[in-house]
Amino acid sequence: MRMRRILGLALAAATLAGVSAVGAVSAGAASSPNISRDECTAAGGQIISRPYGGDACALPDGTKPAIT
Repeated sequence: MRMRRILGLALAAATLAGVSAVGAVSAGAASSPNISRDECTAAGGQIISRPYGGDACALPDGTKPAIT
């Protein structure tokens, strides 16, 4: 029983850490419509090329800001 409680607390802490990391990336993306290539890769995103639209960054939260 004690082991199950410890594992539950560890899972809850990991979940909260993940949510706060995604929230920080989302807040940064919301405050600035454009992102640099370095910021994109640092946030865990992938650089994608859009036909006739230039490059964009596909972030883990689903947003795709333009790359400057």
